[in-house]
Amino acid sequence: MTTAFSSCDSFLDELPDNRTELTDASSVSSLLVSSYPNATPAYLLEMESDNTDENVSNSWTEANILQRQAYKWSDITENGNESPQNIWESCYSAVSASNKAIEFIETKDTTQYLPQLGEALLCRAYAEFTLSTVFCNAYDKKTADTDLGLPYPTKTETKVGEKYERGTMSELYSRINADIQEALPLSTDDYSNPKFHFNQSASYAFAARFYLYYGDYDKVIKYATRALGNEATTKLRDWSAWNALSQNDMIKPNGYVNSEVNANFLIQSVYSEWGAINGPYLYGDKYAHNTLISKNETAQSSGPWGTSKNLNYSVFYNDQLSKVIVRKIGAYFEYTDRQSGTGYYHTEMVPFNAEETLLCRAEAYTLSGQYKNAMNDINSLLSKFEVSYTALTLDEVKAFYNGINYYNPLIPTVKKALNPTFTIDATNAEPLLQCILHLRRILTLHDGLRMQDIKRYGIVIYRRQINTNGVVTNVTDTLGVGDPRRAIQIPSNVINAGMQPNKRNN
Repeated sequence: MTTAFSSCDSFLDELPDNRTELTDASSVSSLLVSSYPNATPAYLLEMESDNTDENVSNSWTEANILQRQAYKWSDITENGNESPQNIWESCYSAVSASNKAIEFIETKDTTQYLPQLGEALLCRAYAEFTLSTVFCNAYDKKTADTDLGLPYPTKTETKVGEKYERGTMSELYSRINADIQEALPLSTDDYSNPKFHFNQSASYAFAARFYLYYGDYDKVIKYATRALGNEATTKLRDWSAWNALSQNDMIKPNGYVNSEVNANFLIQSVYSEWGAINGPYLYGDKYAHNTLISKNETAQSSGPWGTSKNLNYSVFYNDQLSKVIVRKIGAYFEYTDRQSGTGYYHTEMVPFNAEETLLCRAEAYTLSGQYKNAMNDINSLLSKFEVSYTALTLDEVKAFYNGINYYNPLIPTVKKALNPTFTIDATNAEPLLQCILHLRRILTLHDGLRMQDIKRYGIVIYRRQINTNGVVTNVTDTLGVGDPRRAIQIPSNVINAGMQPNKRNN
């Protein structure tokens, strides 16, 4: 089904394809394929995060204006698959398809459509949650009643140009919560291709991440455990086998997103150039994850487990590129006209996997004061992730992170100052959180999740210019704790239609 928004005065459409006729459970299931966004904010959010520097060289150029605007935290004026405009339209198109399915089910004997109802509710919640991670600040219990949320339509549009209010973050997260709670008991694995749907593991993994951001740690632990099962290690990726794959072509990315891998809970097909911009090509090198970041903060950094060589992955880089890449995002070009060489890029992402879900639980344990359980989860992950595994103790984690300085843009380290609105126990919780955030940053590199940790923990990030020798020559900007640019501006056509924009500095 096509995703089309023809009216410049309306940002929500009735249905991705108005010719769709719903008659039975099979037709509803077919419609729900359109309830998964076909765009990803990964590229946009990676450019906005501290996983990117400006690399200065005559041979390193930007991929497009959007890349520069995202990196510089500017309000983005460019369109395209990666733009805020397309992410907005794709997610609200998914919401529209979900609403159409729910409306049809409500006119029937609901008991005959329970799996479809569960999937529709989860898809609506997921699309709204995705939008919130792009266009809103992190959820904060202290300010949620006044912080700007987003529209949460529960009915398909019946007229063009319908007006919507943004509401508050409290209202937005309350509605996501309600949809998740109604949907979870209905989740199923009964799909022909379950990894491309909200199967049970994916459903509970989504719930675990949502409730982590929502601050309900008991639910995080409960739902992460449902996703991971009694023995989490059986769900984790065989990192050694994946690391042995060739870096060439799409061999390693294909191995990463393979639907037969237990760790992959949900796979999402999207239109995106991210696999090319983040690929081993001289494309988009001006703003990229470089050697300075990799060696001091992410993929090639050391941790309490030792150097990065003790972890079961390798990076790709060479002297011509500014980029340092973990080869998991593929670039697949589909020709519409081979003779003229025209077509479009798409890729496959893994929005939810076992490792990230395990770290959600470890973080919830930490913030609940259950440090032993948090260490058990960290060690479970490392038992599969390390080349030569030795269990860590809490004292070893504390010694490592207490033994290094906080990050400075000129003297970078893996330890960044945490400034959340809630209180953190400095003795045990902070070093544990530093470890969890460090591991999550490595494991979710290129996935677009780092920006959420920056928002949730009030991490200050900088814009640095790096020369060809990997030396910082200039610090050009700072994104402080209260900087309104942390929330990407909503699309200009939506603002022009009358919706309240995000705040900006004078």
